[in-house]
Amino acid sequence: MSGLEVIVEADGGSRGNPGPAGFGAVVYAADHSTVLAERNEGIGNATNNVAEYRGLIAGLSAAAELGASVVDVRMDSKLVVEQMSGRWKIKHPAMIPLAEEARALADGFTRVTYTWIPRAENAHADKLANEAMDAAAEGAVATTTPAWSHATGAPTRLLLLRHGQTELSVDRRYSGRGNPPLTDIGRTQADRAAKRLAARGGIDAVVSSPLGRARETAAAAAAALGLSVTVLDGLTETDFGEWEGLTFREAAERDPEVHRRWLGDTSVRPPGGESFDAVRARVDAVRQQLTTDFAGSNVLVVSHVTPIKTLLQLALNAGPSLLFRLHLDLASLSIAEFYPDGGASVRLVNDTSYLDD
Repeated sequence: MSGLEVIVEADGGSRGNPGPAGFGAVVYAADHSTVLAERNEGIGNATNNVAEYRGLIAGLSAAAELGASVVDVRMDSKLVVEQMSGRWKIKHPAMIPLAEEARALADGFTRVTYTWIPRAENAHADKLANEAMDAAAEGAVATTTPAWSHATGAPTRLLLLRHGQTELSVDRRYSGRGNPPLTDIGRTQADRAAKRLAARGGIDAVVSSPLGRARETAAAAAAALGLSVTVLDGLTETDFGEWEGLTFREAAERDPEVHRRWLGDTSVRPPGGESFDAVRARVDAVRQQLTTDFAGSNVLVVSHVTPIKTLLQLALNAGPSLLFRLHLDLASLSIAEFYPDGGASVRLVNDTSYLDD
């Protein structure tokens, strides 16, 4: 950590409790004189407590992106402050996964403190939350970009969920166009991810790869969200051709020269398969389709390692080495945003906190 100390002020609310809900969060420098980042979002129908926890999570996420090591959280929610301080038990099932996510973020800092403040002293976050609730009530998505970003307009937010475990993933075998079903563990992972996404709320659509392991994972989430699943062929996994079902070592021993070149050149295809360049082209076409059809909305995208890495690569404008250096766990969640003016940002990578017992 860099040693940066920040103040996070967060708030959330609901018009109806439950009703159209939203949150706001602002990150200040330690002297409270400079705003370093702002976040707000309408999250659909939710309770005040859910919205307040979502504000806390957004504030901690922003602080982490800034590289902070010491965070002073200040909120006017006595419930969240006392629960996160460990003095009050968390009993409501909708609060448990949110508190776990907040704690997982907090564990990444050297020190986090929680302080209750009067609503009047939380005016900035309260204003952001009310703007988000206004947008939620109108059926829109409100979001404020980080202070250092020049992106404008409401982004299309893609929540990128990798499918759950299969027998091939247990043995770390190349699993492309084959169609292994989820294992019992994989179905449990899909259910836990679905519960986390339902608690989060604010998701407008669910799209999935056509392969069974992704569709089964997507179906669990869609059921929890009360949505249907749209299948997009462009989200399917890489075609590994003759390497399908082989381990890394087995593929390297079978085709040593091709495998060596494939690891360093995204234009190289496995024998009978598909290059990563070809995957990028079709995944980028899906990205353009989603940002057009669901402009300014939150879309759950259920897919596989390579397509999800590619969408993160596109958001980061990163080189091809990201495909080989970025690790994504089974049933992990990442978030990428794409703005109308061409800007983009990555909000989250490889979150698996909701999979823990």
